[in-house]
Amino acid sequence: MTDQSPPRRDHIRSFVLRQGRVSAAQSRHHDEGMPKWGVPYSAAPLDLAGVFGRAAPRILEIGCGMGETTATIAAAHPENDYLGIEVHTPGVGSLLKEIATRGLTNLRVVQHDAVEVVRDMIAPDTLAGIHVFFPDPWPKKRHHKRRLLQPPVVSLLASRLAPGGYLHCATDWEEYARQMLEVLSGEPLLANTAADFAPRPDYRPQTKFEARGLRLGHGVWDVVFRRRPEKSPAGG
Repeated sequence: MTDQSPPRRDHIRSFVLRQGRVSAAQSRHHDEGMPKWGVPYSAAPLDLAGVFGRAAPRILEIGCGMGETTATIAAAHPENDYLGIEVHTPGVGSLLKEIATRGLTNLRVVQHDAVEVVRDMIAPDTLAGIHVFFPDPWPKKRHHKRRLLQPPVVSLLASRLAPGGYLHCATDWEEYARQMLEVLSGEPLLANTAADFAPRPDYRPQTKFEARGLRLGHGVWDVVFRRRPEKSPAGG
């Protein structure tokens, strides 16, 4: 039987559930798509092989937005399986539309708080990669505590990566980028793949918003760390 007990609320939420308008198309795709490609939250480890019906590298994306980037990456890399997490219904509906329109078989969606999903549903040492692209920067200083990428969450994310798996974060807020770099550098399980910030990897498509910002002189910063390999046993 599925565990229906309520999740523990022992962390600060990094999002606010806004009453944004859900279009008719988003609502329809949400209603039609969730039974096919949605994964309900449960406080129990998720059988990823059962969800996707195969064994393949698994990439987790936290905060899919309106889904275009997530779907583009999944379409370009059919050899990987992707699990997207998004809380806002308009974005989930749009992502489900992308899955249906593109005929994607390697992408699933969880509509729930990301920290609870990672903590309760993803087993340690499981993931080949984690994407956190343009999380809410919470620019006001008094709101910085709401930023997702704090040491406890980074430690949790690192523990879910398999050795050699990567954590890729991107932001267009320089101050948040520097905080990301500092926090990830302080996590013992992770090692930076660059001297500081990384070039944008080819697999992360440049969004229209990002391209416009770059034309206007705005910066975008990518931070890519890898889970350190397991240490050999003493004397081994």
